[in-house]
Amino acid sequence: MNQQPNFEDNPLLVSDGFPRFDRIEPFHIQPAIQSLLEQSKADLKKIEAQAEPSWEGLMQPLEELNHPWERSWGPVGHLLGVKNTPELREAYESVLPEIVAFSLSVKQSKPIYEAMKSLRTSSTWNELNNAQQRIIDKSLLSAELAGIGLAGDQLVRFNEIATELSRLATQFSNNVLDATKAFSLIITNAKDTEGFPDSLKQLTAQSYNSWDQKEAETEATPEAGPWRISLDFPCFGPFMQHCRNRALRENVYRAYITRASEGELDNTPLIPQILKLRQEKAKLLGYANFAEVSLAEKMAPSIEAVLEMEERLRTASYEAGQQDLKDLQTFAAEQGETEPIIQWDFAFWSERLREKRFNYTDEELRPYFSLEKVLDGLFQLVNRIFGITVSPVTEGVPVWNEDVRYFSIANEEGETVAGFYLDPYARPEDKRGGAWMDDCLGRKIVSGNVQIPVAHLVCNSTPPVGTSPSLMTFREVETLFHEFGHGLQHMLTTINEADAAGINGVEWDAVELASQFMENWCYHKPTLLGMAKHYQTGETLPDDLFEKIVAARNYQAGTQMLRQIQFGVVDLKLHSEFDPDGPQSIFDVQREVSQTTSVLPMLPEDRFLCSFQHIFAGGYSAGYFSYKWAEVLSADAFSAFEEAGLDDERTVAETGRRFRDTILAQGGSRHPMELFKEFRGREPSPEPLLRHTGLI
Repeated sequence: MNQQPNFEDNPLLVSDGFPRFDRIEPFHIQPAIQSLLEQSKADLKKIEAQAEPSWEGLMQPLEELNHPWERSWGPVGHLLGVKNTPELREAYESVLPEIVAFSLSVKQSKPIYEAMKSLRTSSTWNELNNAQQRIIDKSLLSAELAGIGLAGDQLVRFNEIATELSRLATQFSNNVLDATKAFSLIITNAKDTEGFPDSLKQLTAQSYNSWDQKEAETEATPEAGPWRISLDFPCFGPFMQHCRNRALRENVYRAYITRASEGELDNTPLIPQILKLRQEKAKLLGYANFAEVSLAEKMAPSIEAVLEMEERLRTASYEAGQQDLKDLQTFAAEQGETEPIIQWDFAFWSERLREKRFNYTDEELRPYFSLEKVLDGLFQLVNRIFGITVSPVTEGVPVWNEDVRYFSIANEEGETVAGFYLDPYARPEDKRGGAWMDDCLGRKIVSGNVQIPVAHLVCNSTPPVGTSPSLMTFREVETLFHEFGHGLQHMLTTINEADAAGINGVEWDAVELASQFMENWCYHKPTLLGMAKHYQTGETLPDDLFEKIVAARNYQAGTQMLRQIQFGVVDLKLHSEFDPDGPQSIFDVQREVSQTTSVLPMLPEDRFLCSFQHIFAGGYSAGYFSYKWAEVLSADAFSAFEEAGLDDERTVAETGRRFRDTILAQGGSRHPMELFKEFRGREPSPEPLLRHTGLI
């Protein structure tokens, strides 16, 4: 690993084409970033010296300052999520403090800030377009939130906090990854796998075979085992639903809710540190708490407005949630269960009741959802509603894993307007869990030409096993549609200013609008039946199964809604009311909120917050409510298609083009409320969401 790269050969310094994912090694990172930092610091000095209050003289050079970072630091951050190794982590962490410091120095540049303020009040302001005005307004706010108004000791302290928060977030995330990886339950008795679907037996046998601590001479098979249970969600979720051995469920569930909460990987002490630093940062900026800092850049107008929305949804869901639990208790007792339902029983009995009520299993559906057919259906849908064509590109695109594929997107005139990588399968050994869309390259003008946007779509679906293709659960299908929705907003942008193109500049609580909107199509009969084809016989999913999927959509909707509300309210309270030095612990806050948002009392040892990466290591701190806020928007947006008549091709295409040309195309160039009203003709209402979820 000590090999020294030749600068000319450094794949992180290539300034055109696709990132060279096939060639990037950890040892490339430090030299590339050092070289880039030197160049960027010199460029920044030049911009500051010449800072003139005009778009061409100020904002354009600032945008150009970011171009090389997109091609060098972007791929490194991406690989950290999809091809994580100790060497990569070490290289990433070695340069992170300097990058954080440089990024702050740009946001905290007084000459740039003053020039922007002059531009804001100049006579040429009205000559700028929407996107340009929004970028300047947001840059001024961003500079203020980055401490531009601070000086002396306060500024030094602010920067120390930023560096420390960045370090703690990385440590938090690594601890969760390592703790998830560290747990294994090896099942050797076939009796304990009774009730396991075949896909879970295959996954857990495969997991045993790739386990670095397996006994050399033992080769697992799906039929005979051994079977390795991990805390990775594609394994944990189905295991909790299907394992009949209650003691094993308890063991795995307790491990899951205590991940990263003890020993060397303990995140418990990190959380109060993170909250304290965020609180201190807020005070330095003149805000009452960190939640106010978070909301300053969001669509929601205030903490009160968010809590009001959460409460409106909570009261609509609470009785339904209580009823869900009663139904489970009654059903389990009828099946001979003598114990009251507890946390590790909930998924198991929910799945049994769902099978009885709707008379189908996830496993029955899997053969109808091979990844290839699902992609075909998704691509046909976006062609129908948005007029775009998706095509695979098989040559000339470097990838980081052999399972990764690249696709291009063409508009109605046939010109290529975007592209995306798809990394579909779970790889627990080096890829983080969950699913996400990230930008690889953004739309902007480079050397006089439009650089087309390229997205990363990353899922953790069930991989192909043996001779079978990747057969997806229905939830995995929804997840793919969700991430593709994010991708569409990144890829169908028509804005040429980088900071307002795609999802850039879109208020965080409106970012989920496009993604959640796409999920609705999974319940549209022609769309679903168009892609639900049996991988062996080619037969279409039977009508009665489709009806059951639709009926099951709102199964336990009250419980699900309450769960999301709990996360959102806990997050907001930790960032607005909680005192890290006070007598209450973070878990006390969670317990208090759970009393009105959970159907089961919280277990005393529940340490779920220690693995809550969204708010402690991701972008959702004091913003987890954004999922629900955006779900209100997305349900209302989809209801526009329902009103147009979902099966009327002409009106659906018209509504789709309108959605494309407002929400998707204009992204960050205008306020989301303004775009929503242009698309919908009015402000959003929570009624469609409550209607879609069967709660009214």
